[in-house]
Amino acid sequence: MTNSLPLHLDSRGESVRDLQRRLHSFELGTDPDLPGDFGAGTERAVADFQRRYGIEPSGVCDDHTWATLVEAGYRLGDRQLYHRSPMMRGDDIADLQRRLGALGFDPGRVDGIFGPLTRAALAEFQRNVGLHPDGISGPDTVDALQRLGADRTTAVPVSHVRQAQRLREADPGLRRRRIAVAQPGGLGALAHELQHALHNEGAEVLLLQHPDPSEQARRANAYHADVFVAVRVTDEPRAQAVFFRGLVDESPAGRRLADLVTAALGTVVPDPPGAPTGRRSPELRETQMPAVLIELGPTVDVVRHNDRYVAAIVAALRVWTLQPAP
Repeated sequence: MTNSLPLHLDSRGESVRDLQRRLHSFELGTDPDLPGDFGAGTERAVADFQRRYGIEPSGVCDDHTWATLVEAGYRLGDRQLYHRSPMMRGDDIADLQRRLGALGFDPGRVDGIFGPLTRAALAEFQRNVGLHPDGISGPDTVDALQRLGADRTTAVPVSHVRQAQRLREADPGLRRRRIAVAQPGGLGALAHELQHALHNEGAEVLLLQHPDPSEQARRANAYHADVFVAVRVTDEPRAQAVFFRGLVDESPAGRRLADLVTAALGTVVPDPPGAPTGRRSPELRETQMPAVLIELGPTVDVVRHNDRYVAAIVAALRVWTLQPAP
């Protein structure tokens, strides 16, 4: 299927038929399109799915959208879940994480990725309920989770509570903060200026200039950054700050930073920035620390006013350290 991507208006064939079947399973109709024909109905359904799952609603089924469609098709209990490389992903894993967090076991962020924190939280849960603590979610584990957590899945995840506590206990200000600054290309000068400005504030800065957002996230995690700030150029006339939001969870600290960045940018950009928005793009979903993606454009304005953008971002980060979580 991935060899057929992207799928868009006027695409035809079995790949489109498969896409339509998956969209229908989410009650997203593709009428009046015929099976196998990518027309306006399928484009609308793809865009609706993208909005639901925090993807830019282009109406085009690209690699990221297709992978999200596949992940979204899993329900807890459909398959055995365990830690492996590459890590398993899916809505069933997000459900598992949500249930573990509601019961007081910390799997980290509810991101739908089965990583080492999820394995450790699952093993701890199994130990507490008398199951073999192998960190593998099978039928017995799912039964126990559903029995104990069915009415508690709306509780605040323990990961949110612990992260907020860690952030509040840290010294205010940027001194000794470990900050990852990332850009995929096109904003190298701004990223270097931001790195320099943060160094002047006493921060420790890792500059990540890589086109792959997943690789940016991997390096930021290996660096054990306290916060991740990505900048990306856009053709849109308005700047926008983006934080992580999944189907059932979001990053409170990331949202707080996005709010502050938006307010700070509003004092320097010619057009008012767009409202902060949540997405589950790779650099936001896969980072283990609070993260914000700042989209700036058009390029000519960014180049002309680099210093203003940098000052606004640094000011937002400085305020964020005083109250990093709502």
